[in-house]
Amino acid sequence: MAVAPVRILLVEDNAVFREALELLFSLRDDIDVVASVGDGAAAVPATVEHRPDVVLMDYRLPGLDGVQATRAVLAACPQTAVVCLTASAGGHEIAALREAGAIACLRKDQELEEIVDAIKSAANGRTWT
Repeated sequence: MAVAPVRILLVEDNAVFREALELLFSLRDDIDVVASVGDGAAAVPATVEHRPDVVLMDYRLPGLDGVQATRAVLAACPQTAVVCLTASAGGHEIAALREAGAIACLRKDQELEEIVDAIKSAANGRTWT
């Protein structure tokens, strides 16, 4: 029996990186990008509309940053998991993301399989270790 793909929402302000992620995920059977947005303020309405399993959230965003957007997404849709993907986040930022409810924080230069594994773990309810 085939397993349904994990439905994700991409929140990434860098259009080239966002489009590259969309393309990479579109080549997979296990991930379905249901929507993508370019700023933190758009994350909540897109989550409410599309009901993804996981929001893949950038940390540095215009308007609401990743921490604020994570809090807002989880307040609006507590059943959705948030995984952060960032080019650079230090210990303070990672702690703030965790406190806001993010399940994991990954670097943008990690292997795609590591990112996919974290998305799947988040969709299955596994929490940050």
